[in-house]
Amino acid sequence: MSRIGKQPVDYPAGVEVKVNGQKVEVKGAKGTLSLDAHSHVLVSLDAAGRKVNVTRKGDDRLSRSVHGLTRTLIANMIEGVHKGFERRLVVYGLGYKAELDKKDKRNVLLKLGFANIKSVRAPDGVTVEVGETGYKIEGGGGEEKLACITVRGADKQQVGQYAAELRAAQPAEPYQGKGVRYFGENVRRKEGKTKGA
Repeated sequence: MSRIGKQPVDYPAGVEVKVNGQKVEVKGAKGTLSLDAHSHVLVSLDAAGRKVNVTRKGDDRLSRSVHGLTRTLIANMIEGVHKGFERRLVVYGLGYKAELDKKDKRNVLLKLGFANIKSVRAPDGVTVEVGETGYKIEGGGGEEKLACITVRGADKQQVGQYAAELRAAQPAEPYQGKGVRYFGENVRRKEGKTKGA
């Protein structure tokens, strides 16, 4: 039995869960999410105890694989519509900047040392804020004020995917550390070439 899959998922007051066959719908303050559960698992709702139970129909390898996965996806949906998810990124480097497009607030404009400005648009259901934060860069002096991009949304996969797209625009390089990195990410630094004696 999957140790994760066999645990019931509790949902708090203010969150509404509906199970119709293989379709699970979760509604809360942050929005509505739905999931089509795999045919190898069975999702049941205990409305009195405010719990969602996931059981697998067989004991084959695929059933065991999707058992814990389905339970985790439902737990993430409940947390997403109740509290929401957040990822923060910082932009480091001389002349490196991030700002929201004045015409379209869903577009993040990144100036990353290239001639062109890179635009990364947020998907529906994801909100983006750009501000400043104090951040300590390893190998540097004290704390610096850097552009901070905050990505929020109810869908964990969407938030993570959009944050990954922003980071992929220019991942932090190992010599000077310039680029886009997750807040708190440790970038492994390398020593540059030194002049021979």
